[in-house]
Formats: sequence, structure tokens, C-alpha cells
Amino acid sequence: MGYLPVFLDVTRRPVLVVGGGPIAERKVLALLDAEADVTLVSPSLTDTLSQLAAGGRIHHLRRRCVVGDVDGYALVYACAGDRALDQQLATGARALGIPINIADDPELCTFIAPSVVRRGDLQIAVSTSGAGPALARRLREQLEREFGEEYASALELMRAARVWLKERERDGAVRARKLERLARSNLILTISRGDIEAANEIVIDAVGVDIESICPGFAARLLGLQSAQIPG
Repeated sequence: MGYLPVFLDVTRRPVLVVGGGPIAERKVLALLDAEADVTLVSPSLTDTLSQLAAGGRIHHLRRRCVVGDVDGYALVYACAGDRALDQQLATGARALGIPINIADDPELCTFIAPSVVRRGDLQIAVSTSGAGPALARRLREQLEREFGEEYASALELMRAARVWLKERERDGAVRARKLERLARSNLILTISRGDIEAANEIVIDAVGVDIESICPGFAARLLGLQSAQIPG
């Protein structure tokens, strides 16, 4: 099988999840993080899924899924563990051109879900093409140790710098050089050390203005995050 790695924009798009167990819960939480419009079909739910349904975060159909349920959705995740239903859903989704992921059965899938490290806007996806999910999880754990929350903070600054420059610098080549200088700087290292002064100097050197000008409140948020991470 050949897979093309992509990142899909599912913001406010309808996504169907079949099943109410722990696997479905993980899928739903990831979809909510991506701001998808989630519908869940299952007679029973985990406590977390029940709370999400009660709070209106997801739409819940409290019954068994039928093949016709897939119609109209942008994506389908089948996590009920029912082999016969999985095959029917896969056939139905393929006929309608709807991408479907069947838990623990890559041969029925038209897309597979990678193991993902998330640090704010940074997402690092790891896939073994279905050959070794346990290895994918191990690699994700290694990456989680290597890429800390400082990457989320640095990307917050980089996004703000990009927006600031796009509004004020008309020369695209100049914008690109400044953003490249920021990306190649020691910004991530200085943030990981909590050295706001050094980070500010880096931003001034690369972009031409201080952090507060492009990202108001950044220093306070960073200090708050560091305080929360210090054991009490």
C-alpha cells in the first residue's frame, strides 16, 4: 500500500465516528482539537464521551450504526470493533468517495491515522503504514521528549511575526529573509530557558521590533506557563 502524508482542514466539517469506547474517545478528542463537527453513533459511551455529548460538544446518536449513516460526512472513523459492520461501512464509504479509517484494520482503510506529537501549531506525524503501530507510538514518545512546549511558544511568536510583517512589509523577499532569520535563530533555546530578554533581542534583530509589538502579552503568558510547570 502507498500512502501520501497530508494534513486535512476539518474545521467545522462533519465527521462521523462509529463506536463509543476508548479508541473512539481518542479519535473524538483529536477531532475536537481540530475543530471538526463530530457525530458519534454508538449505543454506549465512555464517561468522557458522555460528558462531551451532554455538553453539546458532539452529536450523539444512541444506537447501532447502519451503512447509510456514512452519507454526507467528510470523514468516517469506525471504532466499534465489529468486523462485519466495518466491512459494510468500508464498502459504503468507498462507493460514496468518503475517506474512512477502520481501527486496527489498515487493509479496509482508505486513510490511516498517524501517531502525532502536538506542540501548539507544531504537529509531527509518525506512521509505519500500518505495519507497526507500537513502533509508531514509541517514536512519538521519543519525539515528545525532544520537542517540548517551547516549540509551541516559538511558533506563536513566528506566526505573530509573519502576520505583523505581512501587514507592514510590502516586499515579499524582505519578509522571507526576516522570517528565515528568525527561524534559524536561537529563539527556541532562549524560550526553553525562560530568557525573555534574549528572546526579545533575537526578535528585534530578525524582525525589527520587540516581542510586545508583534505579540502582546507573550512574555506574561510564557512566565505563567513556566510557573505552572515548576513543581509546588
